[in-house]
Amino acid sequence: MASVSKNQGPGRPKDMDKRAAILEAAKRLFVELGFDGTSMDAVASGAGVSKLTVYSHFGDKDTLFREAVRQSCRELLPEHLYQASADRTLADTLLEIARRHARLMCSPEAIGVWRAIASNCRNGRPRMGQLLWEEGPARTHLLLERFLREQAAAGALDLPDPAQAARQFLSLLKGDLHLRRLFGCAEDDPAFETKVDENAKAAVAMFLRAYQPR
Repeated sequence: MASVSKNQGPGRPKDMDKRAAILEAAKRLFVELGFDGTSMDAVASGAGVSKLTVYSHFGDKDTLFREAVRQSCRELLPEHLYQASADRTLADTLLEIARRHARLMCSPEAIGVWRAIASNCRNGRPRMGQLLWEEGPARTHLLLERFLREQAAAGALDLPDPAQAARQFLSLLKGDLHLRRLFGCAEDDPAFETKVDENAKAAVAMFLRAYQPR
């Protein structure tokens, strides 16, 4: 039997299993086909539900896209990733953040979304880029900035500008690897994943050399 939400007021999704199936289908199709190439009919078919069910849960494709991006970001980069832990050093925490971000930036799924967004912006649909920015990079920038600010307050880092330091840290993770994957230049490189991990380690080492108190 499908799980049913207790809150069944007007406009509220009643079947959370169907909602989850719709989001999974949407995440896959938006990556494969882009925003414009993904129809609500295709999402409904992929989720095994009717198109009316898709609309009853999400209202329109913009909302579905935002929810798909939001869920993906929270699954891949959960909030607890950016929190200090008694059993981890600052370097260990930064390395875990770096590895997660670096691997996500260069993953086929993320690259597919970035390519689709670039195409949408070129075709006069910058709203899709704005939605992705708000649910993805803007969110993680703020979470990382908060973590760095807390570390600075504790004396573990010397940061005149935590917001700028967060941007610098995330930029270091890209190196040339993100562009190589984006442009399709790394498909035949068997050492690519190793290079992603090595770049993450190097980024953390450089960041700490710049901002650890002397």
